[in-house]
Amino acid sequence: MAGWYELSKSSNGQFRFVLKAANAETILTSELYATRSAAENGIASVQTNSPHDERYERKLAQNGKPYFNLKAANHQVIGTSEQYSSEAARDQGIASVKSNGPSTTIKDKT
Repeated sequence: MAGWYELSKSSNGQFRFVLKAANAETILTSELYATRSAAENGIASVQTNSPHDERYERKLAQNGKPYFNLKAANHQVIGTSEQYSSEAARDQGIASVKSNGPSTTIKDKT
């Protein structure tokens, strides 16, 4: 089974999506969007940009834990990963987003 997106609405009425791997773990979380269509455009951007290694910004959090951002061609952050225990684990997370990001399955949780 491939990964999928879950589109949801926050308590303040904004929208966000997460990308889930086949094992149902969240591998990428979006920012909050004011409209549903903006969140859907964010999903389309992940589908387009996730296969490209140059779109991943590998970072360290203030606590020293590695994580990554997926960026669009215009350098805006589309989604952010969790914090990982090691750089190798972060790189596995990137590989998972690369393989699951092109998914066209969207589960509407709104």
